[in-house]
Amino acid sequence: MRGERSSDPVGAAEPNPLLQGRPARAERRRRRAGTGGGGTPAGLVNLHDDGVTAVADTDVGAHQQRARATRLQRLAMVLAPIAALLVLRDIFFPGTAFPSPHLPASFQPMLPAMALITVLVLVMVVPLLAAGRSPHILYRSDQLKMSFDDVRGSETLVEEVTKTLNLFLAHRRFAEQMGGSPRKAILFEGPPGTGKTYMAKAMAAEAGVPFLFVSSSAFQSMFYGQTNRKIRAYFKVLRRHARREGGAIGFIEELDAIGGTRGHGPRQGEGIPGVVNELLIQLQSFEQTPFSLRLRGLFTDAVNTWLPPHRRLHKPVHVPANILVIGATNRADDLDPALLRPGRFDRNIYFGLPGRAGRRDIIDYYLAKKAHEPELDDPDRRETLAALTAGYSPVMIEHLMDESLVWALRRGADRLSWNDLQQAKMTEEIGLAQPVEYTEAEQRTIATHEAGHATVAWLVGKGRKLEVLTIVKRRDALGLLSHSEEEERFTKTKSEVRALIDISFGGMVAEELFFGEASTGVAGDLQAATLNACQMVGLLGMGSTLVSAAAMEYPAGGVVSKVLSNDDGRAEVEGLLGASKASVTRMLEANRNVIEALRDALLERHELIGEDILAVIRQSQSALSAPEPAVPAAGGPDPRHEVPAESGP
Repeated sequence: MRGERSSDPVGAAEPNPLLQGRPARAERRRRRAGTGGGGTPAGLVNLHDDGVTAVADTDVGAHQQRARATRLQRLAMVLAPIAALLVLRDIFFPGTAFPSPHLPASFQPMLPAMALITVLVLVMVVPLLAAGRSPHILYRSDQLKMSFDDVRGSETLVEEVTKTLNLFLAHRRFAEQMGGSPRKAILFEGPPGTGKTYMAKAMAAEAGVPFLFVSSSAFQSMFYGQTNRKIRAYFKVLRRHARREGGAIGFIEELDAIGGTRGHGPRQGEGIPGVVNELLIQLQSFEQTPFSLRLRGLFTDAVNTWLPPHRRLHKPVHVPANILVIGATNRADDLDPALLRPGRFDRNIYFGLPGRAGRRDIIDYYLAKKAHEPELDDPDRRETLAALTAGYSPVMIEHLMDESLVWALRRGADRLSWNDLQQAKMTEEIGLAQPVEYTEAEQRTIATHEAGHATVAWLVGKGRKLEVLTIVKRRDALGLLSHSEEEERFTKTKSEVRALIDISFGGMVAEELFFGEASTGVAGDLQAATLNACQMVGLLGMGSTLVSAAAMEYPAGGVVSKVLSNDDGRAEVEGLLGASKASVTRMLEANRNVIEALRDALLERHELIGEDILAVIRQSQSALSAPEPAVPAAGGPDPRHEVPAESGP
């Protein structure tokens, strides 16, 4: 026992890794191998231990062994009479063959008509019967090659799911020894691509039980009542597999398609209410007793009618099937509240986007599988890539790697490089480069505009890094500046929000300084600046009022509509935007050389990425601080007083 092992000073157990931090992947592999800490069999390990308990030593494994023995006994009972009959035939009637069926000659002319009638009946009956069948896809554990070791970037989720899986495998022990009720259903919610389906497959592979996958849309039918019938058929098949194998896992993809909130809209009859009602009943209600138990019960009742009360036989007890239903959705708010109460979906597990450490783990996992240049083995490079992929889901990171391989093929290489990752990231986030022939004046205007953004971002963007500066058309943008946080953060200060407004005005002010007027390209910048200013005034308490406009009821909705509908709020937003523009004007007038250097670099190279932007800025600063040249001879021009041609309007 665990307590006996801990009391032995010689064979003391190793300390529980859960008490020391996150469980190591090697610990989980050791648990699956069938041994616990200190060499104790996994069957004796308590439910609170780390890792998935070996299936053979759980209640599910014991049920599978009993079911296997029962099937062998039934097969022997069927084959034994046949074998005895064959032996008796060889002993008493050697050489005699069993009679075969014979069709009279008078029936042969009727065979075509009978075959045609049979086909017509099948054509009419089979679709009706098939319409109510369960639309699931059955997977066995040996068909699913993934495991919890393949789930990266979400160690906390793996721990929680492991505990749920151990309760599922040791459901009888948990109920009998501890008096608990195992979880019957859990809900996976979170943004798309965060690994909900992948986690469910890993659970099925680790549990070693049948896995029944179904999409919610597969339940829908053109025949009235067939949707509910399919749901009943699905749970019936799920319970049948659970009784046969000791447990079964059902996975319903996009649960919100059939589990939406009832009571909205004119839908009646089967509709959403009827489907949700059927789902609620199947998740927690009386199960239909298996046919074998019903037959034994009828026989027992018939016998008990002839027996006195004290000698009556005990009827077989129905034990509920050990099933675990997993629902996945990215719209949990749309689900009916009755589905989310305890007893239905007992546990709600949220799959969020991975943090920086999680993304680094995912990057290491996928780079180990994909051909790459040695430069990507540098830990600093991988840390940089983890920082650049803030907001990426695991699927997006894998897709980025695949797109990088495509870029590597385009340049004739057989492995991806850092530049391929940069190109793939820019293409996915910004779009493909579109060759557009700008006029010389328009190209100069766009370059000046984007240089103004970059200059302001460099001046006021504390803690921000400049990623891409380009005048190449991508999607709807004629040019753009891409910048982000140097470190992953979840909040912003008032000065940082003001800095974003300043950066939005950089392009407009740069056009006015160099050309005397702004172009139509400032529309998106003004929209972003107005949105940030309205959020400061009406949402973040960074203006003259602490009242949140988000708490107000307003038909148009949105914080911008609520703030601008009020004269005081509109005046304050106007003041913020005006002050920001004036501040940006002063900054850019004092740093015209930086704008000119970035503009000239864009006109020459069209696109600057990452360190290239900072290199141009540093070069402009060093040129400004260089010692003045010697005074030229009398009558010669003084280069210090020359006005560059491009600085004119």
